Amino acid sequence: MKYLSQFLMILGFSLVGEALQRLVPLPIPASVYGIVLLFAALCVGLVKLEQVKEAGGFLTSILPILFVSPAVGILENWALIRGAVLPIFLLVAASTALTFGISGRAVQWLLKKGGGKHD
Repeated sequence: MKYLSQFLMILGFSLVGEALQRLVPLPIPASVYGIVLLFAALCVGLVKLEQVKEAGGFLTSILPILFVSPAVGILENWALIRGAVLPIFLLVAASTALTFGISGRAVQWLLKKGGGKHD
């Protein structure tokens, strides 16, 4: 029952994100709204980590399965994207490196700000 309530809480934030995405005229995916709202709720103490930890861990552990469908879509449309493989690869590599760099800097900044305390 604990996992169900945790999952429903995460799903609730997702639902609010869906509503925001329809109400706010910005090109931001609903999932981003939902995760930002959940993060904010965790930061201000509205939601305690224990209230979503196990369900969040489970969802994170099955994340690779969610990429099977896009991979199949790429294979089905291979003839259409064959000529753009190099630019696509370069964009993915550059955006991945940029994401790693920004994430690393953000973590370093947060650790300095928090006095180096981490869990």
